[in-house]
Amino acid sequence: MKTSDGDRKTGRVTIREVAEDAGVSVAAVSKVLRDAYGVSDTLRAKVRVSMDRLGYRPLAAARGMRGQTYTLGLIIPDLRNPFFADIMVGVNQALERTQYRALMGISENSVRTEMALVESMLDRQMDGIILIGSTEDRANHDKIAALKPLVTIGHHDPQADHFDTVNNNDQQGAMLAVRHLAANGYKNIAMLSLFSGTSTILAERELGYRRAMLEAGIAKNINIIQSSQSLRDVQLAARHLLEGPNRPDAIFCWTDFIALEVISVATEMGLSIPGDVGIVGYDNTMYCDLAQNGLSSIDQSGELLGLQSARLLIERIKGRQEAEHFVVTPRLVSRRSSMRLSR
Repeated sequence: MKTSDGDRKTGRVTIREVAEDAGVSVAAVSKVLRDAYGVSDTLRAKVRVSMDRLGYRPLAAARGMRGQTYTLGLIIPDLRNPFFADIMVGVNQALERTQYRALMGISENSVRTEMALVESMLDRQMDGIILIGSTEDRANHDKIAALKPLVTIGHHDPQADHFDTVNNNDQQGAMLAVRHLAANGYKNIAMLSLFSGTSTILAERELGYRRAMLEAGIAKNINIIQSSQSLRDVQLAARHLLEGPNRPDAIFCWTDFIALEVISVATEMGLSIPGDVGIVGYDNTMYCDLAQNGLSSIDQSGELLGLQSARLLIERIKGRQEAEHFVVTPRLVSRRSSMRLSR
C-alpha cells in the first residue's frame, strides 16, 4: 500500500506509516482501527502509541466507505438550556473509551430544521443518531431508524419497536413537584408549560400536575399557562400569572431554564420568594444551587440519560435489534425557593 499523492499534499500520516512505526502489519493496524474481534490488548496498545506519536487521524470518508465513520449525530432543540449540557457530559463519558465521537446539531425547536439536520447526518454517513426532545412522531422516527440506529431522549413511546427511548418518568416528576408545594402549604399552584402540540414529555408533565392537584384536593386551582421558549414570551407569561387577579402562590415550571426567568420577573416586581410565591423547576441544573437562585427542582439525572443513550446507540450499531426503553426515576431537590415562610 503506497502513500497517495493526496496524503503527501495534505501531510496526513498514513496507515502504512503507523504500521512501520509500530512494527506490525498494515492489516493489524486496520483491525485495531475497526476494533475487530481477537485483537490483543498488547497489539492495541502498541498501535495506539504509534498513532499518538505520529498524530495519525483516520479519514472519516474512507472509514465510511468501509462501513463505519465512528461518528454519532446528536441533535438538541436549544443551546441555551443548561440541561442539554448535562446530557452531553453523559454522552461523552460513555464514549470516552471508545472510538466514537459525537457531533452536535441544534434544531431550535423546528421540525423542518430537525429533519434537515437528520438528513445532513445521514449524508455524512454518521453511524447513529440521538434525538433530544424531538418534535417528530412515530412514523418519522421509524423512517430514520430504518436508515440508521436511533435513540431518542425526552420522547415517550414505550411501544416503539425500531428505535430506543431514554426518559425520565415525567408524570411522576410533576407529581413530586406539586406534592412538595402542597405539603409546604401552597394551595393555588399554577404550571408554566411550553406551547407544543407534539412533545410527549410536556403532555406527561401536565398530566402529572393535574393528577397531583386532584390528589391534593385543590383541583379547582388547576391553571396551566403555555408559552413559547423565547425569553420575552416567558416574561410575559410570568407577568400575566403574577399580575392577575387570582395570583398563584406557587408556580411549577416545566424546566429550570424557565423557572430562573420567573424568579427574575418576580424579583423585579418586588415579590418575595418563597414568601409571596414559591417556585419549583425541572432538571436540577447547576444554576439551581447558586445562592441568588436557591431553586427547588426535579432531578432527572441528565448525565445518566446521556450515558444510557450513547450505550444503547452503540449496542444498536453493533447489531442489537430488540427495542429498549430506559426510564429514570426522578427525585425532588428542595431548596429555598419553595420553603414557605411564616406570615
